[in-house]
Amino acid sequence: MKKLIGILALLVGFAFQSNAQGTLKFKKEKHDFGTIAEGVQATYSFEFTNTGNAPVVISNVQPSCGCTTPDWTREPIMPGKTGKVTASYNSTGRPGNFSKTITVINNGSTSQIILMISGSVKPKA
Repeated sequence: MKKLIGILALLVGFAFQSNAQGTLKFKKEKHDFGTIAEGVQATYSFEFTNTGNAPVVISNVQPSCGCTTPDWTREPIMPGKTGKVTASYNSTGRPGNFSKTITVINNGSTSQIILMISGSVKPKA
């Protein structure tokens, strides 16, 4: 009987724990820089809020190429709190249109979120 009660308590604990999950809600998932001059470091910060009921940790942010450098909120994002993922695009030697993705890997309800930056680089005269 004691084992049965123990197992039931354990199952109920798991059920409550599985309902607790964080959710990152970005204000914007795409950003267009428009036309920028070649050689400019174009930077944009994607802001988000944890709308879930558990902390979210961003474990990695992976750009689609080496021309884009990410930075992000490293500490756990508590429910109701905000953070950001910043993407910097190096336009040196890259004239023409560009479209790059930044994959945000986290422990929230959507474990991979894809952000996007785009624009056009005007060649040096």
